[in-house]
Amino acid sequence: MLRIGIDVGGTNTDAVLMSGVDVVDWVKAPTTRDVMSGITAALEGLLDKTHADTTAINAVMIGTTHFTNAVVQRRDLMQTAIIRLGLPATASLPPMTDWPADLREAIGNHAYLAHGGNEFDGRLIAPVDEAELKGIAADIRRQGIRSLAVSAVFSPVKGDVERQAADILRKVLPDIYITLSSEIGRMGLIERENAAIMNACLQDLGKRTCSAFRDALKQSSIHAPLFLTQNDGTLMSAEHAERFPVLTFSSGPTNSMRGAAFLSGLTDALVIDVGGTTTDVGALTHGFPREASVAVEVGGVRTNFRMPDVYSIGLGGGSHVAAEGGRVTVGPRSVGYELTTRALIFGGNDLVASDIAVAGGLADFGDRAKVSKLDPSLVQAAIARMQVMIAEAVDRMKTSASAVPVVAVGGGSMLIASDIEGTSQTIKPNHYPVANAVGAAIAQISGEVDKVFALSELSRDKALQMAKDEAIDRAAAAGASRETVQVVDVEDVPLAYVPGNATRIRVKAVGDLKI
Repeated sequence: MLRIGIDVGGTNTDAVLMSGVDVVDWVKAPTTRDVMSGITAALEGLLDKTHADTTAINAVMIGTTHFTNAVVQRRDLMQTAIIRLGLPATASLPPMTDWPADLREAIGNHAYLAHGGNEFDGRLIAPVDEAELKGIAADIRRQGIRSLAVSAVFSPVKGDVERQAADILRKVLPDIYITLSSEIGRMGLIERENAAIMNACLQDLGKRTCSAFRDALKQSSIHAPLFLTQNDGTLMSAEHAERFPVLTFSSGPTNSMRGAAFLSGLTDALVIDVGGTTTDVGALTHGFPREASVAVEVGGVRTNFRMPDVYSIGLGGGSHVAAEGGRVTVGPRSVGYELTTRALIFGGNDLVASDIAVAGGLADFGDRAKVSKLDPSLVQAAIARMQVMIAEAVDRMKTSASAVPVVAVGGGSMLIASDIEGTSQTIKPNHYPVANAVGAAIAQISGEVDKVFALSELSRDKALQMAKDEAIDRAAAAGASRETVQVVDVEDVPLAYVPGNATRIRVKAVGDLKI
């Protein structure tokens, strides 16, 4: 099976062609301001290099930072309303209470409280009030809002209340985008609600972006199914991504870690992904990224959907290098996708980490003569500073003092000059510069369940089996070949503070893409 994996980074857009488990070839193209033309250039370069028959390509997988950047930069966001179903409870902290003021204003700060929601075991707090919701819908229509999020207390346990509310709202607002929090986030009302609001405000951008991706494929005469990578290292269809663009957040580091596991053969290790702008350090557990155990902030907002546990520093091939007061600094400012015009080795005027790597003999690209007159002490000091930055980042991600193997990937990993303190070995596998694109190409389909079960009504084994069966069903429904689906993660946490001998069970299942 021929697959193309693409990863859009801050500096480069990488593309790789894979046949089964083999990497046929790969290219890098500068990421462009509009993103789409960079993808087209990468695709055309890959097809020219491999002479691949476009009719034989079975699937294209893309990892993108487009939606994350929109939230961080407060651009291309829709006016959005949030309806929380929880009255008479949950009124003390209104929706978006903890949001940065500029982001709250960017989407309009339209928040409503209504009756509904469930207890942890699925019992109703209060029934949904149809007249109340129709009144809220009428107000939303008057303001011209075209997207809304609905959240309800404990909706991951029982999503009926949110679905009932959505049916009522569509009677008044038939053309509005509706995001249900139970379809995105996990337990934790505020963080799950935040994730739903973010998804709702990205609906227009999701449709435009996926449409542009499809156009880029058509321009290259590729008519294979299109998938986008999620932040847990698995895939979703382009149609699913249009509905849930928020699930692409942090998919870049995740792709790199999955690619590192595939290329190195290691399933438990640390991964250092050095790009043009940042260095991301994460941990592999059973071949998948270790997930963050706490709420993760995106654009200053706490969310609780699945996110990789990644530590990022401002070090990459395009990072600025400066000497001030006898002290050498590297980053966090970067020339980003302008590396090939602004770095000294490419005839530019900015001293960056890539110049240091070439001058110090760590890499050989660009014009070495343009950095031949750099002060050797500056070069060595900058190299030493980069090694300290990487070692400190690795130390932050380790969970014990024992030495662990490290897989170094990314085009900027030439900045790693030696073995890293506290590690057992540093591996740079074949095709390491495009591990992110490889990770996208080999990604699987996942299904996940996060529910609270009352063990006073059924046994723990029965609850675990129910959760596993549902996770497998969800993976199959999302496009996985059922016979390949396996449960890869199970978490069972007793809730001592909840009556009824309750336990929270999270199960993740993954399987190969069915094409």
